[in-house]
Amino acid sequence: MIEVKNITKSFDGKTVLHDVSATFYTGKTNLIIGQSGSGKTVLMKSIVGLLRPEEGEILYDGRDFLKMSPAQVKSLRKEMGMLFQGSALFDSETVLGNVMFPLVMFSSMSHEEQLERAHFCLKRVNLVGAEDKFPSEISGGMQKRVAIARAIALNPKYLFCDEPNSGLDPKTSILIDELLHDITHEYNITTIINTHDMNSVLGIGENIVFINKGFREWVGDKDRIFTTANVALNEFVFATRLFQEVKDYIIANGKKYPDEE
Repeated sequence: MIEVKNITKSFDGKTVLHDVSATFYTGKTNLIIGQSGSGKTVLMKSIVGLLRPEEGEILYDGRDFLKMSPAQVKSLRKEMGMLFQGSALFDSETVLGNVMFPLVMFSSMSHEEQLERAHFCLKRVNLVGAEDKFPSEISGGMQKRVAIARAIALNPKYLFCDEPNSGLDPKTSILIDELLHDITHEYNITTIINTHDMNSVLGIGENIVFINKGFREWVGDKDRIFTTANVALNEFVFATRLFQEVKDYIIANGKKYPDEE
């Protein structure tokens, strides 16, 4: 479990996060949602240590991240898995080489054990047979699955995903969502997903934190999101949902969406 307590973060005198508190539960898909510029990315970066808030606490199973020594932070990072928006695969490495990378860098396994673990992770994301291919030789959805395999290679306790469905078609996005959901439950991981994809929210949103203009405005799950009285959340949910449905309809009818031309 990760607890964020009264986090405040500013840039050049402008407060981006205002006294934000939230709990992200183990064994659940925890989603941070909000409009662009809402502060959700700053919150995610603060949780993983890429940004340091001026006030507040970030507790990893009771351990205060902001009070850790460099050695303690290094140790904690070994418990984290990261899934980046653009997959961030190494173009010069094969699929197997990409998954092997964190094992070679951060584990004390023998080479044989590293190979066994990498093959296991690729099998878990249904990529058996793609080991010798390079990222340029596989689809965007397959690249994302390679990135997931790499993220879970070290058997993390905490998994962070930044816009995991970015650039994917709706069908592939659902497959990625289901994979993240299944892995979270199967390995009892604390998974935090930063997203604005309402299909993800409605599909796997077990604990949803809505950030609006730097404030935590609402917390709930996918079953409660349509019944909330929060005006800002309603505007975000219905505007985003309608936008995506229109875009999917245009693409399904064989036309290019304006931002793809």
